[in-house]
Amino acid sequence: MPRPADTFSLVADIGGTNTRVALAEEGRLLTDTIRRYRNSDAPGLETVLRAFIDEEDGVDCKGACVAVAGPVHDGRATLTNLDWTIDRETVARATRAETVAVLNDLQAQGHALGRIDAGNLRTVIPGPEGPPGATRLVIGVGTGFNASPVHVTATGCLVPPSESGHANLPIRTEADLRLLRHVETIHGFPAVEDVLSGRGLERVYAWLAHEAGEPGEKSAAAIVTDCGAGTDDRAVETVRVFTRILGTVAGNLALVHLPFGGIYLVGGVARHVAPFLDAFGFDEAFRDKGRFAGFMQNFAVTVVEDDYAALSGAVSHLSDLF
Repeated sequence: MPRPADTFSLVADIGGTNTRVALAEEGRLLTDTIRRYRNSDAPGLETVLRAFIDEEDGVDCKGACVAVAGPVHDGRATLTNLDWTIDRETVARATRAETVAVLNDLQAQGHALGRIDAGNLRTVIPGPEGPPGATRLVIGVGTGFNASPVHVTATGCLVPPSESGHANLPIRTEADLRLLRHVETIHGFPAVEDVLSGRGLERVYAWLAHEAGEPGEKSAAAIVTDCGAGTDDRAVETVRVFTRILGTVAGNLALVHLPFGGIYLVGGVARHVAPFLDAFGFDEAFRDKGRFAGFMQNFAVTVVEDDYAALSGAVSHLSDLF
């Protein structure tokens, strides 16, 4: 049966490989409508959105919000590994929606905070509950790395765009300097994302092999699996190095943004390394700030384990726009 016009909103989460699309009603994500599409099967986002709408009996949406894995400027998104044009005009044409927004996927994750079920939140570092309206910080660790503060304003949630993953990799030890030089020699500019990402895990593993004078490569998935199984000492050390640097970077970002409402780690890599963070020294690295070590106890750190958080965030953002 056709859905009534101008009642539902469309939301989409666009990654490098797949796009997930769903409907929302009255600020609530309709999880039973979520569908996944392979990007390689379509020439552009408009084709994907029209296919979804056709499968939903031609629903005429009142609003549409898409979250994109790439930088967004003035309503236009650029994906690093996908030759699609994504802008508000394209989304409006495909959905016939009157209210349209294009967000970076990390922004969408930030808008989701406060809507995520407690069962999908894993505490890494406990901390005090911040005052109402306190700034929160969302840190994305997946195919890439990014971070942004989440501010509560009188007109809704504000998550400013950011490209934090392209800042310089921090140096804390002599080993860090050797890792930086290894990344710089092979990949050019040594950015945070070159280590704190899925590909970053692979680079750390290769660097440790280089340090040992042995050739060695392994996929990120295999590194995490072998670390958990304890079948590869180098995989264990890779995740340990990764964890320490993640703690250092998260602590730096905490001092920049003062997120008394908490820090939230999101993304596939964050979820996969979450079981190791406590044992491998994330807390110690996070609080290793000299005379500010005690001050760092103000910030709780949580891993978000909700696959639909970006879609929920897109729904939340649309609710603020209506």
